[in-house]
Amino acid sequence: MSMELKLSRSNRVYRPSEPLDGKIIVNSPSSISHYGVRLTVNGSVNLQVRGGSAGVIESFYGVVKPIPILNKNFEIKPAGKIGSGTTEIPFSLYLKRTGEENLEKFYETFHGTDISIQYLLTADIVRGYLHKSISTTTEFIVESDKADLLDGPISPEMVIFYITQDTQRHPLLPELKSGGFRMTGRMSTQCSLSDAITGELTVEASAVPICSIDLHLLRVESILLGERIVTETSLIQTTQIADGDVCRNLALPIYVMLPRLLTCPTVLAGPFSVEFKVLLVISFQSELSKLHSKSDPRTPRVWVVNAQEFGKDEWITFLGDGTDTRPNSLPISLLCASLAFASLLT
Repeated sequence: MSMELKLSRSNRVYRPSEPLDGKIIVNSPSSISHYGVRLTVNGSVNLQVRGGSAGVIESFYGVVKPIPILNKNFEIKPAGKIGSGTTEIPFSLYLKRTGEENLEKFYETFHGTDISIQYLLTADIVRGYLHKSISTTTEFIVESDKADLLDGPISPEMVIFYITQDTQRHPLLPELKSGGFRMTGRMSTQCSLSDAITGELTVEASAVPICSIDLHLLRVESILLGERIVTETSLIQTTQIADGDVCRNLALPIYVMLPRLLTCPTVLAGPFSVEFKVLLVISFQSELSKLHSKSDPRTPRVWVVNAQEFGKDEWITFLGDGTDTRPNSLPISLLCASLAFASLLT
């Protein structure tokens, strides 16, 4: 005997105020008696502290109590019998009704390293004490409700930057440091999840031939653990902007699409937060680079113009009024800007 949960939408994306509908498909070689068919909807924020920035004690007690978002039970079919063969049991339910209070805010589905926001739908056929209940579970994706979305396009917040050999705080190749390097550009730091990160950059001068220019998308997950905040930064994806020694004074476009399940709207909640950063890395053609073909993009190397992250008090604030609190001509080691993602009504 087998049971399957099939949702009405193939992408399994729903909003809290929309009906969650589908059907339960039961395949049985013979008819069975049951005490009811039930559906359980469970949503939670799962937190786990791993190694890295966490200490030994924090890693040992790594699992933090999940934050509940919703937990609802629905009776789809009363006690009775299910015939032999294939039986389809349709259902339609609401995660949230107008005016109904919820345990927590409906955060959008997100799968990170230490933080996971997940919504599960479980179907159970209750068969009493003498028989084991039949159960199956499937995950569905929740996006922000239309009432909580913006009605129009988000005005992009642009960071203007420049990079020279003098803005680097780690050792560089001697010929690069003496011969000179300069790159200028701009990039958006606030956008909708359905839009791309856009911008452009220009290499004005470089004494050493360039090997590649890459943009790394990072997630910054923070968890409140006791009296301290444990923060973990991890790489989501890498996008190559240019390959080889690029032409000087030529504007190169930046266009990076966002992976949906690995990103979410920027969350600044009490027990946890999910933020995002971008890291722009310029690698040069050098004999030293051939000896280290693989390296952490966040680790400075002498043949790489890499990031020196801003202190928290120096980050640009993109939420609220969206005002850049620093002058556009502020020398920065490399573009390492915070990103703010928001959902957008389409």
